[in-house]
Amino acid sequence: MLRESAARRAQLVDGIDAVAPGLLWLRETRTIVAADAHLAYEDVIGGALPTWSTTDAISVLLKAAEEFGAREFLFLGDIIHGSRMSEGAANGVQAGLDRLRALATVTLVAGNHEGRTRGADVLGETVEYAERSGWLLIHGDKLPCHRERAPLGAPVEPRPSFSRARVIIGHLHPSIRSNGTSAPAFLAGGGVIVVPALTPYSEGLDVCGENCFEALQVFGVRARNELQVVAATHELVYPLGSLSGLRQELRRPSQPPQHRYRRKFLRPD
Repeated sequence: MLRESAARRAQLVDGIDAVAPGLLWLRETRTIVAADAHLAYEDVIGGALPTWSTTDAISVLLKAAEEFGAREFLFLGDIIHGSRMSEGAANGVQAGLDRLRALATVTLVAGNHEGRTRGADVLGETVEYAERSGWLLIHGDKLPCHRERAPLGAPVEPRPSFSRARVIIGHLHPSIRSNGTSAPAFLAGGGVIVVPALTPYSEGLDVCGENCFEALQVFGVRARNELQVVAATHELVYPLGSLSGLRQELRRPSQPPQHRYRRKFLRPD
């Protein structure tokens, strides 16, 4: 991968950019999208650690908002790691969200980690999905049903047709893995964008693996060559081309050195 191709952000599709360290930027609505933040992770799992990842996530979002002049923060599900947390951790999450609200609107799309309560005690109001610039934004753990918008007794609206809809999801924690290391990764194409996880604790699904591809088929993806891959580091993003090409490159056996090493023996004069 050439260093010259790396940048602070890279266009995924028209009007939407991948931004380091794993945020999505919707230009028309000036929205920063963050997936799978898992705030208060350290507290929810019962660890004896401060919730430093919550502080870091909020700082990343504030920095991006100031850089791009954001009007909205949109959390794409799994905002918190779980609804059961200490009072101190809950206060920390709420204080962080208040800091974001001081700069822009905050929209909270619920995910599976919000549970049946949708994290109401910690997060307040959440939504099941959002629509921005012709894209449907959902967490990705299930297909959306518009029941929450229908009045009691009214017919439920049909689910969107994913063969036609343009969808932005999280949930999969997509990453690239090679030689024992991994990096968060965006996937885009075929009317689908997958946003990597903001949490540092889970590398999620390998974008080159079968599980990731099978999960995307639900949303209308039919072939790996439809998808472009962009890797993310803390400061830069790296466009890596098509998923099919990346998969082939990573699975290619290493080439033997051109000149074999021969052991040298010291000989007496």
